[in-house]
Amino acid sequence: MESAVATPTVTGGARSGLPRLVSPAAAREIPPYLDVHYWWAYVHPNAVRVFERQWLANLILWGNYARLRDAALDLMGERLPGRTLQVACAYGDLTPHLCSRVSAADGTLDIVDVLPVQLDNVRRKLPADAPARLVETDSSALPLDDASYDRVLLFFLLHEQPESWRRQTLAEAVRVLKPGGRVVIVDYARPVWWNPLRYVFAPVLAALEPFALDLWRNDITRWIPNLPDDRKIERRSYFGGLYQAIVISG
Repeated sequence: MESAVATPTVTGGARSGLPRLVSPAAAREIPPYLDVHYWWAYVHPNAVRVFERQWLANLILWGNYARLRDAALDLMGERLPGRTLQVACAYGDLTPHLCSRVSAADGTLDIVDVLPVQLDNVRRKLPADAPARLVETDSSALPLDDASYDRVLLFFLLHEQPESWRRQTLAEAVRVLKPGGRVVIVDYARPVWWNPLRYVFAPVLAALEPFALDLWRNDITRWIPNLPDDRKIERRSYFGGLYQAIVISG
């Protein structure tokens, strides 16, 4: 049975042919944690001008951007028919690469984010005929039907969210997934003991990413409420354990 969700409103003024949908309930205000902790990285218009640089995205991930992007894409699939959902925009060329796999497979891609400035940035990175929609909404309250997507991607989102938002975001990702579909999560994790970044990077994360160390201390799946027993969980580790990929399927 599909849940009752708010009907998004289509807005105009697009620079390209990509439609933009606004969820009336979720688009009223920016989540407080973004305004307080991430205004400099995502909210302020200058943030896009500073951080939308491929080399900088790669530097932030210690030279691992391409590797982690390709890992996420490969876990999603070489060809992506049906409906694909990307939860939250990302700097760098992840979304164009993802969209190219959707385009080749006669599928559709929905990209959700609560910040209009981030959706506008993604719009500029995609061709006008991309099979994509931009949905302005909070990841913790998606205006999307139950069991309506074949696959869902969360790429370096969860470490930026306080626990309450993270828990609800994961619940929403699982809710909108079709039976037999998959959720792909790529994010930080606790490095192995011999990785020097385990000791020098923790203070940096604590200062700049106040919720990131939650993922060092806990398994991501612990924040998924009522995860069905028949869901299969696959895990992969990268760069001495600093990054992880989790695939939830079934």
